[in-house]
Amino acid sequence: MKDLHFKDFFWNSDLTCTGGYDAIIQYLNEGKRTCKEMEDLMKARASIEEKYAKDLLGLSKKVCGHNEMNTLKRSLDMFKLKTEHVSLSHLQLAQSMREEAKKLEEFREKQRDAKKKIEQQMDTLHKNKSSQYKKTVDSKKTYEQKCRDKEEADQNANRNTNNTKHIEKLYSKAQQAKQNAEEADRIYYQNVASLAKVRDEWLKEHVKACEMFEKQAMERIGYLRNIVWTHLNQLSQQCVTSDEFYEEVRKSLEQCNVKEDIEHFVNLRRTGDKPPAPVMYENFYSGQRPPTGPPTGPPPARQPPPVIRRGPLPDPTLNSREDTIYSTVQDTGYSVIHN
Repeated sequence: MKDLHFKDFFWNSDLTCTGGYDAIIQYLNEGKRTCKEMEDLMKARASIEEKYAKDLLGLSKKVCGHNEMNTLKRSLDMFKLKTEHVSLSHLQLAQSMREEAKKLEEFREKQRDAKKKIEQQMDTLHKNKSSQYKKTVDSKKTYEQKCRDKEEADQNANRNTNNTKHIEKLYSKAQQAKQNAEEADRIYYQNVASLAKVRDEWLKEHVKACEMFEKQAMERIGYLRNIVWTHLNQLSQQCVTSDEFYEEVRKSLEQCNVKEDIEHFVNLRRTGDKPPAPVMYENFYSGQRPPTGPPTGPPPARQPPPVIRRGPLPDPTLNSREDTIYSTVQDTGYSVIHN
């Protein structure tokens, strides 16, 4: 398939028309807008990465597993450390994105300056072309009118008349009309020649401009494609870098031994290997304590306190006078019950 080029397909049948040129300029302006949009997108993504990096860095500084010990503590410390490393890598990614955006901005401005220079040259040529074309068209109209005036004057001079003075006058007008027609023809011819020169110069510059604009469009498309590719490579590399950090955390977790951590805690914080003795029942009245050691059966039934019985009452008739009398009271008004 034949390659298509700007210089072959953006012409117009009207010499003063700039439709093809304007279509190319519009295409380049839209491409410049695309570069600016991509530049803004990369700057915005860099800001997102920077904010994420700062938030992640702050998260890595938070207390996590401070009271843990042994292998799990080492794994949690590794987790926090690698979280910090991931945050720093995102910060570096943000900086790289800003650098790429800056390169795109410089590329866009460079193309803008080169395009502006060509546009100024072409605008001058378009004005000269339009001006010379108008002069040529006007001179053609003048030339055609002078030719018609000459023909009319010749016809009047060739008419039969007996008036000598009138004949001389008509002849003089015919001569003047001839001179005017010749002068108009000369001016018209010069304008056509000048227009041809302007047209040739414009054709050459139009071809050069088309080639330059096509080159710019190709560079822009290629540059945008490459910069997006680089942007995606940066994102992919960030994923790889983050996974490498996470893999180090996973390796640390593989060394986390549950049994070892339990044993470490026991050996570090142990308080004794014997439980307290059971609390035994002690009978208040018996004054005897059961033997120490865990009970072997159900506790003994609770017994009432022992009853201490008195001996027989003394016989009052057998008491001597020296003995105290307990059973009789002579006072008939005595009573142990008080009313």
